[in-house]
Amino acid sequence: MPPADAHADAGSGAVPQGGTSVEDTLDLRLTEELLALLGEDPPVAAVRPGASDLLGSPAAWHPVTTSAGVFQLVPVQPARDLAMISRWMNDPAVAEFWELAGPESITAGHLCRQLDGDGRSVPCLGVLDGRPISYWEIYRADLDPLARHYPARPHDTGIHLLIGSVDNRGRGIGTTLLRAVSDLVLDNRPLCARVVAEPDLRNTPSVSAFLSAGFRFSAEVELPDKRAALMVRDRAHRAQL
Repeated sequence: MPPADAHADAGSGAVPQGGTSVEDTLDLRLTEELLALLGEDPPVAAVRPGASDLLGSPAAWHPVTTSAGVFQLVPVQPARDLAMISRWMNDPAVAEFWELAGPESITAGHLCRQLDGDGRSVPCLGVLDGRPISYWEIYRADLDPLARHYPARPHDTGIHLLIGSVDNRGRGIGTTLLRAVSDLVLDNRPLCARVVAEPDLRNTPSVSAFLSAGFRFSAEVELPDKRAALMVRDRAHRAQL
């Protein structure tokens, strides 16, 4: 589970350390998709969704105008993008949390596991005014191992982010793009009621960017590779935050 690495007060949505909000303690309804992930057999009559049904097609999501410029998600093509993404992964500030530093083969393996998978995670470039400046992973959080660590709901959609260039960090661009991408998810995935993320608790700039982008701090969660802040942006409250 790579982190969301981006650069406010949590408000009433924040909860005590290690706690969860009342809203997040609703019972999880195990869909056929999630049962399959957890190794349990779905009902005999159930039909598993095709890869195209898991996230739709981020490639078809239209560009959006933000305060930083015109932004668009473009699915990764390793032949075109691998060298650049690998260079970003070797930036010490990125490598500390993504842990994908090293030769291009390490990044290539990470990308190919998604591109050769069933479509539950889609790696994308974030292109701003025609220039790639960020790397994103849009994924089905309810079908991810993350779902074992929080009360997931069907169609929860997760995001991971890194800003590639040092020049674009610390200027509020991460916050602007997080809001834009979470809006894109909610606009294009009508069954998704929540966008979630799980940045490392130590990554204070990332957590702050999520809060400023309309996410709320839901809980601290202990994951196999980190202690994370579970950040949630609710469809029901998107107009207020």
